[in-house]
Amino acid sequence: MTGLFRPRNDGVDLFVRLTPKAAIDRFEGIETSADGRSQLKARVRAVPENGAANQALERLVAKALGVPRSAVSVVAGGTARLKTLRISGDPAALAKAIEALSRA
Repeated sequence: MTGLFRPRNDGVDLFVRLTPKAAIDRFEGIETSADGRSQLKARVRAVPENGAANQALERLVAKALGVPRSAVSVVAGGTARLKTLRISGDPAALAKAIEALSRA
């Protein structure tokens, strides 16, 4: 799972490839780009206007990992498909939850 997330003192940074305007909000496994970086693939129904897709992604990740919505925020890639989400909490517990999520 190397490269999908980066542990921090107060949580993790999760790397996501987001596709907006999908039929359903869901995760679609792992994608490895040409440069070897891994991202969790996610789709949301929201449109990419006024931050709606980013907010939908934050809600989806928070629900899947069992953390409060306020613990998840987009910190990089706000207008790009490739995003970095900062998730606050216990890094070990979050890492375990992300690994379980990526296998589902």
